[in-house]
Amino acid sequence: MELLHSGKVRDVYADGDDLILVASDRISVYDVVLPTPVPDKGKLLTALSLWWFEQLADLVPNHVISATDVPAEFAGRAIRCRRLEMVPVECVARGFLTGGGLKEYERTGAVSGVELPRGLVEASILPEPIFTPSTKAPVGEHDQPMTFAEVVDKVGAETAERLRQLTIDVYCRGTELAAERGILVADTKIELGWAADGTLVLGDEVLTPDSSRFWPAESYQPGRAQFSYDKQYVRDWAAGSGWNKQAPAPEVPSEVVEATRARYVDVYEKLTGNRWE
Repeated sequence: MELLHSGKVRDVYADGDDLILVASDRISVYDVVLPTPVPDKGKLLTALSLWWFEQLADLVPNHVISATDVPAEFAGRAIRCRRLEMVPVECVARGFLTGGGLKEYERTGAVSGVELPRGLVEASILPEPIFTPSTKAPVGEHDQPMTFAEVVDKVGAETAERLRQLTIDVYCRGTELAAERGILVADTKIELGWAADGTLVLGDEVLTPDSSRFWPAESYQPGRAQFSYDKQYVRDWAAGSGWNKQAPAPEVPSEVVEATRARYVDVYEKLTGNRWE
């Protein structure tokens, strides 16, 4: 195998005509990889993505060839995948106002060029889910919001509309299934790419704690920050640590690591109904 790319969390290897996508235990915030891993994170992300790929298979094809035909040293954290020509856009859907979307709304009254009603607050539910794409920045740099018009300029009108519709469709299916399990999906990011036959295919990960914000429905209350089943706990620690959000990042305290792992396990079990061993 040949290492093609080492990202913030995933490593990509070439194995003949296939790719081996390996999820590590690394964790990143503010586009910086932290020096402290979260045990089992890679296996949890892989298992949850595989579960979601099955739930979404009738909406959009995915890149999975096999979750078992992988090198033994990567067992449980790797997927054998089809090669895709990835779309140069981060496809994001939001159903609630939080994070960078909230900050942009407070400045402009809009998110990625989508005008929103006045008076929204932290965690407000939006009138309908919106497509809020961003650029794909290199490791260490920040993704920047894009308007739909800018996506059209980059990939063409037909592809841009397909990206928007598929992103919203995936988000809506995800929110429906998660709601049945007591979880709100505030937002999510997906990766899409072109297969050799011209099909638009879902790749990378999908609806995981690294690509989405998950909140417990029972404690949801707009106007304040929500308890998150994702890496928001690490973001909050980083924001209050005095770190300047530039590499190198400081070591993460063990209690923060343990609490983060517990959130990943909890949301995996709640969503899939499977016990994490």
